[in-house]
Amino acid sequence: MRKFFFENLGLKVAAVLLSVVLWIFVTSRGQYEISVDVPLEFKNIPAGLEMVNHRTKVISLNIRGHERFVKNIKPSDVRVSVDMSKAKQGEGVYYIGREDIKVPRAIAVTNFSPSSVKIVTEETTSKTVRVAPVIIGEPERGYYIRSVEVAPQTIPVEGIRSEIIRMKTIKTEPLDVTGLSETFTQNLKIDFTGRNIRSKEGEVAVKVVIGARRQ
Repeated sequence: MRKFFFENLGLKVAAVLLSVVLWIFVTSRGQYEISVDVPLEFKNIPAGLEMVNHRTKVISLNIRGHERFVKNIKPSDVRVSVDMSKAKQGEGVYYIGREDIKVPRAIAVTNFSPSSVKIVTEETTSKTVRVAPVIIGEPERGYYIRSVEVAPQTIPVEGIRSEIIRMKTIKTEPLDVTGLSETFTQNLKIDFTGRNIRSKEGEVAVKVVIGARRQ
């Protein structure tokens, strides 16, 4: 038996090595690797906290798999989430692990960057503020805006404390009255652009009373 195993040992070792090389070659054929940028998702944000700032918007992934699967991958097939369940007020560093990256079964993640992100959180607060309608343009010649009425006149807003405490009014989207000669009412959306605030009241009714000038 011993003679059987050691007879032509060099040839047998060479055959094994050749088999391993052939297996690697066969399994690697058709493999394809690309780099993709995936938007970060934030989950489990504690109640009473708001995200104020996070410079890192996307994470770069190197993914590998069969060429047919990799080339047909859709943005919705890859998701990267940051667990915020342990977040506290202020600046914190949150780490991203492979368990936070979801890809199809046929795809493997070979590398990703960055592995952590800095996020600033702040306390959530609420307040009731006055609605300020934005009116642009001029009525028809010989007419003028007699008054502007808003319903409701105030709305509750919620958001990061540093921004909410400074607010006294909130504007609507612009309403153009150019060339008008009659009183009218129109629903206008609240303008939240560029602010970390929100409200259950998404729009208000604005009544523009237009009068005729005396001759």
